[in-house]
Amino acid sequence: MSSIAKEFGQLLRQKRKELGVSQDKLALMSDIDRSYVGRVERGEVNITLEKVYQFAKALNCDVRQLIP
Repeated sequence: MSSIAKEFGQLLRQKRKELGVSQDKLALMSDIDRSYVGRVERGEVNITLEKVYQFAKALNCDVRQLIP
């Protein structure tokens, strides 16, 4: 996958861990499948802009904090 997808995944994982949120909890909070959250964090998928906003809303952060 692209380096951008991997960088996004790293930023998402970093923000999630800063807040002490598990992948399962993030999946529930963002209404996204848990296995998809894991694939996003590993940079294995090209995420849609809609899902980026779902993650940002669930993590209560600005989208710009997640974009590499």
